[in-house]
Amino acid sequence: MQVEKIKGHQTDQLFKAVLELKNIEECYRFFDDLCTISEIQSLAQRFEVAHLLRLQKTYETIKEQTGASTATISRVRRCFDYGNDTYDEMLGRLYPDEESFKPTTKGRRS
Repeated sequence: MQVEKIKGHQTDQLFKAVLELKNIEECYRFFDDLCTISEIQSLAQRFEVAHLLRLQKTYETIKEQTGASTATISRVRRCFDYGNDTYDEMLGRLYPDEESFKPTTKGRRS
């Protein structure tokens, strides 16, 4: 999707650092130093929106449960439909017993 726009030395360095994190406590400390609380909360909210979309929850339910705007929900949905499939891939690793998301619109995943 937008990956070519962010590729570079600085991003590589950041991602390599993330891959070196050993546990959740290290993640909390690293992201606390790296991001504002608002940035971390926004990332976490998007991931939860992705999880609820994967469970085929309605936009209204997602909005009520996460506080996310419909614009945020729509953006995450576009990533499911036209993105790199990583939301579904990561959620599949975290929740292997859940059924995979089945998009209803045409996209990369048909």
